[in-house]
Amino acid sequence: MREKCQKCVKPATYHITEIERGKPRELHFCDEHARVYLTGPAEVEPSIGAVAKDLAKSSREASPADKQQCPHCQITFLEFRNSGRLGCPLDYEVFRDELMPLLENIHDDTRHAGKVPRRAPRNSQRQTELMDLRNKLKRAVAAEDYEAAARFRDQIRTIEQE
Repeated sequence: MREKCQKCVKPATYHITEIERGKPRELHFCDEHARVYLTGPAEVEPSIGAVAKDLAKSSREASPADKQQCPHCQITFLEFRNSGRLGCPLDYEVFRDELMPLLENIHDDTRHAGKVPRRAPRNSQRQTELMDLRNKLKRAVAAEDYEAAARFRDQIRTIEQE
């Protein structure tokens, strides 16, 4: 189970272990509250040490991934981190290694499972449906539920013949 931020309902992305009187204390914060905690004044959180402040400063420094740039729209990963918006669909492939853990943390999955816009091309909806049915078919075969597997197989054939 994923930890939630101690200050709000967002998923915790920072897990900090403080040692107080020889005993560990775990803290779980979202990005916003971690930034406040790590950079806040000492009187707000007296247990913040120089190490935590150094960690906060180093997390703001540019990483090699921040310099990655999309060849199509020219957006860098740093620009995405600052704005929260990607520039084009190709960015999902260009920044894949950085985005996958982020998407999994936010959505608990890396695959879209929600609604599809009505104006989306019918073909892409059909492809998505086929992929879903094929995954269900694999799971049914693995679980040795051959009746369900036969239903999924028939649905796949029907869609493919349309």
